[in-house]
Amino acid sequence: MKEDEDKNKDRRYVQRTKVLRGAKIIVPRHSPVIHCTVQNLTDGGACLKVANTYGLPQTFELTFESGRTRRACRVVWRTHDQLGVSFLGEVTPAAERKALVAD
Repeated sequence: MKEDEDKNKDRRYVQRTKVLRGAKIIVPRHSPVIHCTVQNLTDGGACLKVANTYGLPQTFELTFESGRTRRACRVVWRTHDQLGVSFLGEVTPAAERKALVAD
């Protein structure tokens, strides 16, 4: 029984914040933006829910908070409808994450 509990335990060292807010994926030289939902967020990345991950590149920009925040992202993992991304460049300040959750 203890083994089953260990398998289901989250192995991440960084606390994730559940968000469930709309965002947009911006792909360079790709006309329309791709709408998505930020499911959870950390200072270093996010989990995104999309209609379909097919054809999405490994790097893109993510904009949320009605365009006030724009982050370069790299895909770390993917399923048919979710992406795990890490933010490239500077770490997002915690105040930004709190503002997103408060909206």
